[in-house]
Amino acid sequence: MKSVIKFLKNVLLVIELTIYIAYVHLEKVLFVGIIALDQYTKAQVENTMFPGETIPIIQDIFHITYVQNPGAAFGIFPYQQNIFIGLGSLMLIFAAIYYSRLKKINPIVKYGGIFAAAGALGNMIDRIRTGIVIDLFDMRIFNFPVFNVADIAIVIGMFSLMYVVIFKSEETENFKEVRQLD
Repeated sequence: MKSVIKFLKNVLLVIELTIYIAYVHLEKVLFVGIIALDQYTKAQVENTMFPGETIPIIQDIFHITYVQNPGAAFGIFPYQQNIFIGLGSLMLIFAAIYYSRLKKINPIVKYGGIFAAAGALGNMIDRIRTGIVIDLFDMRIFNFPVFNVADIAIVIGMFSLMYVVIFKSEETENFKEVRQLD
């Protein structure tokens, strides 16, 4: 009985520690989690499918399709890896330098920046590793270009930042003033 109680205490301690780490380091967990999910989904497609192969999840609506994208969003500017790697590097440097300031402005800005930076790094890893970006989510109902987890993160990040700039600029100023009083 004592061993069971000791075991349960250890389990609770591990759970408590996990929650603490996730809460205290939420930004880091989110950043690494987005990159890990992006790279995992791409690796699964790359290791189990042939380029151009498609698997219908919901026929004519949503497919998993293996696309090798040598360009940027929607395939524009193909085979310009050096430019994309350079721009991605600049974005990550900017994010690293200004992160402490950005996170004080507004939580939407903070998490939007995390999503955008993680997405940029996810696609940059592909460009450095293979010279192309692997896309896989194929929304056929919208006739939309095939995309990946990193693309989703970039879009979420950019829309978050645009939302703050367009709709929350006054609130952001008030938030900064309150933070400066702390």
